[in-house]
This record gives sequence, structure tokens and C-alpha cells, in this order.
Amino acid sequence: MSAKLTLKLQNSIDRLPDWSSFVVSDLRQGLLDWYGQWGRDLPWRQTCDPYSIWVSEIMLQQTQVKTVIPYYDRWLTQFPTIATLAAADQQPVLKAWQGLGYYARARNLHRSAQVVMQHHGGRFPHNLEEVLKLPGIGRTTAGGILSAAFNQPVAILDGNVKRVLARLVALPTPVAQASQHLWQLSAMLLAPDRPRDFNQALMDLGATVCTPRKPNCPACPWQIHCQAAQLNLQSQIPMSEACPPIPHKSIGVAVIWNGQGQVLIDQRPEAGLLGGLWEFPGGKVEPGETIAECIQREILEELGIEVTVGEHLITIDHAYSHFRVTLHVHHCQHMAGMPQPIACQQVRWVSLDELDSYPFPQANVQIIQALRSGSAKN
Repeated sequence: MSAKLTLKLQNSIDRLPDWSSFVVSDLRQGLLDWYGQWGRDLPWRQTCDPYSIWVSEIMLQQTQVKTVIPYYDRWLTQFPTIATLAAADQQPVLKAWQGLGYYARARNLHRSAQVVMQHHGGRFPHNLEEVLKLPGIGRTTAGGILSAAFNQPVAILDGNVKRVLARLVALPTPVAQASQHLWQLSAMLLAPDRPRDFNQALMDLGATVCTPRKPNCPACPWQIHCQAAQLNLQSQIPMSEACPPIPHKSIGVAVIWNGQGQVLIDQRPEAGLLGGLWEFPGGKVEPGETIAECIQREILEELGIEVTVGEHLITIDHAYSHFRVTLHVHHCQHMAGMPQPIACQQVRWVSLDELDSYPFPQANVQIIQALRSGSAKN
């Protein structure tokens, strides 16, 4: 975007748009009319049960709708109420979440259910301030739940909504630099008599029409008012921020066998990435270290045992939100020492058949599949 054009658009972030009440009314009604015809038919929109809506909102954080739907259905079958979720052990909760990623969401959902049982009599709170106190619930998630479950006029600002609003006012900065401005804009536009439908319509508009690439502007009910469309800047707004290079880590991973045909797995610490999940042990390859040397060192440091490193099983590339890893997985043989949970919660020897009972990160699921197929992959 040119400096001259940026200067021309600068007023749009200094204050809220000077729209007349007619324009605001037209924006609201146009979006609601569009939603009545084109809104998505999603399972969590067939209920006003706050628990079901809450589960969907948590699952939809950084996860696409098509991925969430089967998990949502299975979750409500296994944990149909706040009470059943609160009473469950953490392991089946994490197992039900396996494959969705960002496992802190599952841990927070589980903990929040216990808080609701302990402090709210098992009923999801109606008050925004109380909802925001629950683990894992931020302002957008709270707004989504309260508007969808109780039709309360509480604004939202998820990724889709940020994009729609940034284009609507031709925001001349990255959205991260205009969060408060966008929150005010979302609240100003919210239809006070139909907040449930309006917020869902706004999310659908961003998901299906005002998409990140090649937005379908002719199908948009806000096209006539959209400043980005008028200036032909849809492909440049929202403005992007420069991102630093994504770190990459090489990890040596051991599938350790004992004399009874069992493999050793360990449970990650509760806090931190993938907390509470089980994995095949290993660690980061240090400079100048071979994969075999890394595995032997890590296993001794983390579990207090000695192993011999055998043949290669599989190499897995996996991306997390802020870094990438390459897992170099090898068969290993337990030689000496009693496994100890030095850097983990606990360790267990298990058979291949028993692995299905434990929640694993997605990359480790590929290791299990390779073990069962018996085929090594390069």
C-alpha cells in the first residue's frame, strides 16, 4: 500500500466511522437478511444449551468447522453435560480431544466444568464478568457463548470478524495494532434486538464470502458500504505484519522395547505444550550430535536408563503454531536401569494393543501407525 494511500485512509483508525443511524441500520438488516438465506446450518446452532455452545466455541478456536463437527458430536455423546465432563478423569478428556491439537483447550474446558459445578451450581453463568473468569475463555469466546445461548448483546471479534471489519473501514494498519478500535466497531454494529443471529452472521460472512483470498464481493451484503471494495483493496486488507522465521527443531525419538515385547511411553508434565499427553520419549538433537547419540543421552537424562539404538522406524515432519519439528524415530532396546519419571509425570511399559487407551499427540499417532504396519518410512 502506498504512503499516499495510507495517509488517505488514516482517519479510519483514528475514530469510529461517522455513519448515520440509517447506514448502521442498513448494515445490520442487510447482514441479517443475507444470513437468513445463506447462513450455515451447523449442529451447535440447533440448540440454546450453553454447554453445547461452549464446547463448540472452544473447539472452533483455531480449528476449521469441517474438522470440528465429528469431534463435537462424539464429545457430546461421551460428555453430554457439564456434570459428566467435570466428573471425568483428565485422560479420557484428552483422548476424546486427540487430533484436534492445542490441547490446553481441552484441559481448560475440563477445569472450567469443575469450576462451574463448584461455584455456579452446575449452571453456566449468564454474566460476562463471571464467564471471563473461567479458564480458557476470552472476550470473543464469552461473547459467542452469551449471544448464542442467551441472546445477550455481547460483541465478538474472532479472526473472521477482524477481517470483515478491517475491510469494511479499509483499516490502514494490521489488525493486531487496532484491536480496541475493532472491538468498538463490532459493538457499534451489533444488532441489539438480534445479537445471536447477528454475531453468527458476521462469522459466516467472513468464513464464506469475505475470505482471506479472493473474497466474493458481489455476494456480500455490505459491498456498497465496504471501503476496501470501493478502493479495490480487498487483497491488501487486512494488512499483514512481518513474521519472523519459524524455528525448526530436530528431535530424536526412541521406541524402547523390553524383553516382554512391550514399549515404554511417558506422560508429559501437566503444564506446557501437550501437557498430560503420552509420548514416546526423546529430545532435541544438540549441535554436533548424531541421532543415536541424542537418543541415548536424552533417555538417560529423562528416564535414567540405558538403551541401544537400533534401526530407523520413521521420520515425521510436524508443524505447531510457532515452530516446526522433525522427529527421527528409532527402535531401541532397553539395556539397564529402572525407568524413572525424571522429566515427566509417569512412565509405563505397554503392549502395542494398549496404546489405543492413551491420548497421544498427533505426530506420535503416526509412530503408532508405523509400528503396527511394520513398515519403515524415510
